[in-house]
Amino acid sequence: MTGSRVLVALRVGASPQRTFDAFTGEIGEWWQPNDLFRFTDRGHGRLAFEPEPPERLVEIGPDGERFEIGDVRVWDPPRRVVFGWRQASFTPDQATEVAVRFEPVDTGTLVTVEHFGWDALPREHAARHGFPLDAFQQRHAEWWQCLLRSLRDHVTA
Repeated sequence: MTGSRVLVALRVGASPQRTFDAFTGEIGEWWQPNDLFRFTDRGHGRLAFEPEPPERLVEIGPDGERFEIGDVRVWDPPRRVVFGWRQASFTPDQATEVAVRFEPVDTGTLVTVEHFGWDALPREHAARHGFPLDAFQQRHAEWWQCLLRSLRDHVTA
């Protein structure tokens, strides 16, 4: 992956195993779609890691059609998961990568998300919406922070 990255972290009041299981096995329950960062033009679907053992992250549309967001590159429960990330507008040579770590801390788990590779997409690319790289990455980081809060709320409900 190229050098640019989005980096966010949040503490979750649960064990690394529980948090990892929720992130991966229950992603369809806590994931919050964002119109600015849609995977496809067909509407929001439900995310899932599939099949067992997880080999890819997909978005399952209302009609059951699956869009592969990315392949699972590292599956190391309960420590980390790494997967590819692409939108339908990406060309075959365009992709980003998400690395998620689950580290034990006194109050539960520190979840850290690093999303690499946005500088590989030109500013005019549909996924970047014309934003300069720094502004785009800031917006994307805000979304990941929202997603981590949703994960935290889901795990601790």
